[in-house]
Amino acid sequence: MPASLRRLDPLLGDAILRDPDIAATYAVDSSYGASAPETFTVVRARDTQDVVAVLEEAQAHGIPVVPQGARTSLTGASCATEGAIVLNVEALRGIDIDPVEGHARVGPGVVNADLKAAVREAGLFYPPDPASADTCTIGGNVATNAGGLCCIKYGVTADYVKSLEIVLPGGEQIRTGKRTAKSTAGYDLTGLFVGSEGTLGVVTSALVRLIPAPDLALTALATFDSLDEAARAVLALRADRHRPALLEFLDRASIAAIQAMNDFGFPSGCEAALLVQSDRPGHAAEDVERYAATLADLGAAEIAVADNAAEAELLMKGRRMLNYALEAKGGRLAEDACVPVARLGDFVRIGQEISERTGVEITLSGHGGDGNLHPSLFFEHGDLDGWHRAEAALEELLRAALDLGGTITGEHGVGVQKRRFLEWELGAAEVARQRSVKALFDPSGIMNPGKVY
Repeated sequence: MPASLRRLDPLLGDAILRDPDIAATYAVDSSYGASAPETFTVVRARDTQDVVAVLEEAQAHGIPVVPQGARTSLTGASCATEGAIVLNVEALRGIDIDPVEGHARVGPGVVNADLKAAVREAGLFYPPDPASADTCTIGGNVATNAGGLCCIKYGVTADYVKSLEIVLPGGEQIRTGKRTAKSTAGYDLTGLFVGSEGTLGVVTSALVRLIPAPDLALTALATFDSLDEAARAVLALRADRHRPALLEFLDRASIAAIQAMNDFGFPSGCEAALLVQSDRPGHAAEDVERYAATLADLGAAEIAVADNAAEAELLMKGRRMLNYALEAKGGRLAEDACVPVARLGDFVRIGQEISERTGVEITLSGHGGDGNLHPSLFFEHGDLDGWHRAEAALEELLRAALDLGGTITGEHGVGVQKRRFLEWELGAAEVARQRSVKALFDPSGIMNPGKVY
């Protein structure tokens, strides 16, 4: 422990993680190649006062602080830096539901799926649904403005965060936002902190908006022999007056990876697959039948429609197997980019061309309904040259996303992995303005240094 932190020892006690082997597991997130620095300290905050104490001392002595939750980030955003305090807030839990106002006060360490289960018992629904919902925490979701499978209908985390309690560098506690249904008092500081990736302060509580619980979803699955037909079907389904709750896209390379794990019913050689769901109360079955008719009209080769929730989950099983199938292929950059939905097919085709030209295997699947795909670029574990070739192919792919009017990240965030690309999207002047905003809240630059910028 740095000498400057020893005065915190009596105050923090067992909040300081002293076993170096266990501490090393807190030094990295889920990004490829992440490794622990030589010197760092892990503090597992027990309450808000622990967070205040750490940020007071860190500001006083210029010690970097890396806020952290469940470490599911794929961008290096929650990895320790040399000499830093890794401030883990997983223990800051608690869910206080207000069914009248339709919101819940939630600790940053609450797991997304646990929040969903708790509010469902009250007949309510928290929509943001990242693929890692069973493990990721609300604090991390706020930090990255996480989205997920159901964004086409419900939007992203920012659409549900009403207010935040935050500890700033130096230990000052602030509250942003509002508890009422609406307010125009002052700037939207809540929106500023959502997606800030721990670079401004540490979230200790979030007030999130809830909506009435929908029906259990029903699913239709369609496969296509043509990428263009699949892309047109995405646009047609988005235009339905009762928009789907989920619209997922699988390209041919992803389907092949899934089928290599087991036979999930995808025909060999198909170019794309779409999974579409409705959870509209009292009308889910009607909706998926209509979606199926649309898919047939637009050239789907095969279509399956679920009659009940169990069948719906069976149709989704192949999609839920995707991440495991991709992990089984070896080393990979698990990435994230978003393009206008009308350019979805163009983006996939460009990715396929990059793959053929560079020899880097690339899969392009994800949330077709909002144009947010998750490219995976593969290489052999331990093959540094292969890793660098994958990184070069990724640069081409991200440049293509920008050329199509898209963004370098739809929901994973920038972290370390994409900070060199941020100026491509924002420009030097905008990055400078954002740095100025960061300096207002973090004048000493201690909050998650080296991340995003």
